[in-house]
Amino acid sequence: MAWFLLAVAIASEVLATSALKLSDGLTRWGWTAAVAVGYVASFLLLAWALKLRMPVGIAYAVWAGAGTAAIAVIGALFLDESMNLLKAAGIGLIICGVVVLNLAGTH
Repeated sequence: MAWFLLAVAIASEVLATSALKLSDGLTRWGWTAAVAVGYVASFLLLAWALKLRMPVGIAYAVWAGAGTAAIAVIGALFLDESMNLLKAAGIGLIICGVVVLNLAGTH
């Protein structure tokens, strides 16, 4: 259940960050509301995952890493942001780092 809550927290954070871009500096109120709701939901879900005894180091690494990688891909695909080989390599390194932290946390 903790992993499910963490996955939903990541999705909520990614949606909120995408809405942040679309809010035009928090001047478009509909998108601004989506930002606020998304970030509050994300932190609540992360807190609930931690309450279920998920290690904070693992939870935060997965939350931050997956969210960062996802928003970089979404930015390139849907928000007219650039993607090049170096950025793609950085995303790959983020994913590798999260995997290594998860493997180290199981021992």
